Amino acid sequence: MTDAARPADPVPPVIIKKYANRRLYNTGTSSYITLDHLATMTRAGQDFQVFDAKTGEDITHNVLTQIVMDGENGGQVMLPVPFLRQLIAMYGDSMQSMVPHYLEAAMTAFGKNQVQFRESVAGAFGGTAFKPFEALAKQNMAMFQAAADMLTGRAALVAKPEDAKPVSDLDALKAQMVALQAKLDALAK
Repeated sequence: MTDAARPADPVPPVIIKKYANRRLYNTGTSSYITLDHLATMTRAGQDFQVFDAKTGEDITHNVLTQIVMDGENGGQVMLPVPFLRQLIAMYGDSMQSMVPHYLEAAMTAFGKNQVQFRESVAGAFGGTAFKPFEALAKQNMAMFQAAADMLTGRAALVAKPEDAKPVSDLDALKAQMVALQAKLDALAK
């Protein structure tokens, strides 16, 4: 098998050590980090494992739970009370062992649906979908310019259309800014 045909090796998780003073140390970057850093890493899809520095115990589950709890306490409530009650009621139930697998499958499906939804929205509103709004904005800008020209007396100074050279939108905006600045300067005197 050639190197090009071989699947890429999975990236090993970043190792985080948690010390007794509750500080987290990222061994990948050789720096201390916070739970917010771990939340950001999680959102970015970066895998990590957290180990107790003294015992070597894998405490990733506890740390992730703490991140969720901090989010819930910070006003970003995602876990409704009825869900929490149902979850607590499942502890000790004969179906308890199935709950983690069910929740993981449900969240995976939700993630896939979220990606499809975002792609659908991007497809619906991307590309040519905004062309009518763009034309309307240009028309409104032209009407605003005509009104501003009439108010400032600039309309009389503008050359006839057959004498005028084509002006880009940027040049037109620059001209509007110059005219408005001149008007403001005149009013300030």
